[in-house]
Amino acid sequence: MTDPFHDQTGRASLGGARGLAAVRLGIGLIQGLLLYGLYRSMATHDALTWPATHPPLFAALVLACAFTPVMLLAGVGRLSIKALAVWGVGAAAILALLGWHDAAQQAQDHFRPPYLRFPAVAFSAAALFIAHHLIVPAVAAGRWIADFDDYFDTAWKAGVQLALSLGFTGAFWLLLFLGAALFRVIGLSFLSDLISEEWFSIPVTCLVFAVAVQLTDVRAGLIRGVRTVALMLLSWLLLVITVLVAGFLAALPFTGLDGLWKTGSATALVLSAAAALIVLINTAYQDGREDNLPPVVLRVAVRVAAVLLTPLILIAIWGLSLRIGQHGLTPDRIIASACALVGVIYAAGYGWAALAPFLKRMAWMKPLERTNVAAAILTVGVILALFSPLADPARLSVGDQVARLKRGAVAAADFDYAFLRFEAGKPGRVALAALARSPDARIARLARQAQTTTSRYDMDQTGVPPRTPTIEAWPKGRRLPPSFSAPVASGDPRYACGQSDGCIATMRDLNGDGREEILMATRFNIALFAADADGRWSHRGDYQVRRCPGSRNDDPRERLKSPDVAPRPSEWPDLKLGVETARLNPNEACPPPVAVNP
Repeated sequence: MTDPFHDQTGRASLGGARGLAAVRLGIGLIQGLLLYGLYRSMATHDALTWPATHPPLFAALVLACAFTPVMLLAGVGRLSIKALAVWGVGAAAILALLGWHDAAQQAQDHFRPPYLRFPAVAFSAAALFIAHHLIVPAVAAGRWIADFDDYFDTAWKAGVQLALSLGFTGAFWLLLFLGAALFRVIGLSFLSDLISEEWFSIPVTCLVFAVAVQLTDVRAGLIRGVRTVALMLLSWLLLVITVLVAGFLAALPFTGLDGLWKTGSATALVLSAAAALIVLINTAYQDGREDNLPPVVLRVAVRVAAVLLTPLILIAIWGLSLRIGQHGLTPDRIIASACALVGVIYAAGYGWAALAPFLKRMAWMKPLERTNVAAAILTVGVILALFSPLADPARLSVGDQVARLKRGAVAAADFDYAFLRFEAGKPGRVALAALARSPDARIARLARQAQTTTSRYDMDQTGVPPRTPTIEAWPKGRRLPPSFSAPVASGDPRYACGQSDGCIATMRDLNGDGREEILMATRFNIALFAADADGRWSHRGDYQVRRCPGSRNDDPRERLKSPDVAPRPSEWPDLKLGVETARLNPNEACPPPVAVNP
């Protein structure tokens, strides 16, 4: 992340050039202390302290403190103090706003720190990495847009440095755990106790990562060597993915796209293939200098792969348009659409770079350079829009889904109220409340029902029709009560009883009250049913059947047929724990296996 100043062999001291080590170690230590402070505020689940008591603020601080110091570690020595300070403040503010928005839009019934969803974290990190490596070369060159070889050198070297630094940090902790295990062998637990303390582990992790960044930065020869080898190996994988994608596209006229659409993840698969092509094309192209061109076979593969991007992106857009037309917008489809938009830029630019030399004389794949810079800028802008109020996927999805319901594109009974209740955050809850006041009585009733539901699974099962179970009575000739075999809703153990999963039931008076209960065995367990006062049979619990290695009679259905089936009093009583009751799960060992050839 900084250019070498003296030693190219990698044997320089930790201090390196201009005393950067002290600055980086200070940044790592401050980051560790900040993250530990945030951890302390959320450490006690039933007694959160500020700022964990304020979810948007806490999420903003976590995102800013987790990623801004990493960017500062990368910028030290490459940017002036003033430029680094301005960029650091700006990056921290943007990250904080993204974190604030992500937490502020959520509306979960069980909301726990750090209040951040994975997409917000992952895309924020990606945007910061891209933006930083657009800014650093431009500042160094004194222009808005730097030369492409500067972008290439800065970004790929930083990627290798990041991977090595993470690996160094992981290796450090593996050694600590190994040392702790050695000390435990001789009865000393001080190291195990120390590394289990967050006041030690969090700051030390950040400090070790900062040390790793400094070591890899000083040893620039090592970084360049690792990068060269990695790019060389990856570039030859371009041949593999090019052949596979070409074969896939060639087979489509004969197989059609129905199989692809049926996967339910066609767009994600195709966009992933396009992303792999883009990355591997760049590993072969590298900085594009005339003295650094790849072998002829790779240059041909780059041209072919660049052309193949266009049909892949078109298939992804086609699949997205079909799903959106059928089912409307969802956050996932909006994010996929944004990825497809970036893919269009790559496909157009790379396609032109591959085909333009046939129209006019130019350097090999030269337009690829401008395409990469334009796509990088667009990617940062798209991420900032998606994870801010500008183009919040939840808000846009809710608006589209509600509009489809109002114009009759989806029936009231088929509308996904659970999406508004559980997956669309606060915009979804607001829209659901508005639907609960709808003049359409059916829409209002279903919306109010969704508002009172605490589980998406329960809502998913409301549309599943009841099923009449097929249950075999035992002993043969014994008849089960007709109400027990009546149609049941999904979620009842009897719902799965059919021809493919036979169930056996027998009647026993288990608690001595003079009324018979029903024991129903499946291939997994034995369920207990008892009749209510109105004669309805309800599921009271399950008996788990122990399965021992080598046993030939593990099927609970066969065990239920035994004439020895009878209730047995529990050896140990239940425990009353305040308002709750704890039941003992007996620790019964399996019998020893029968000796063979004793």
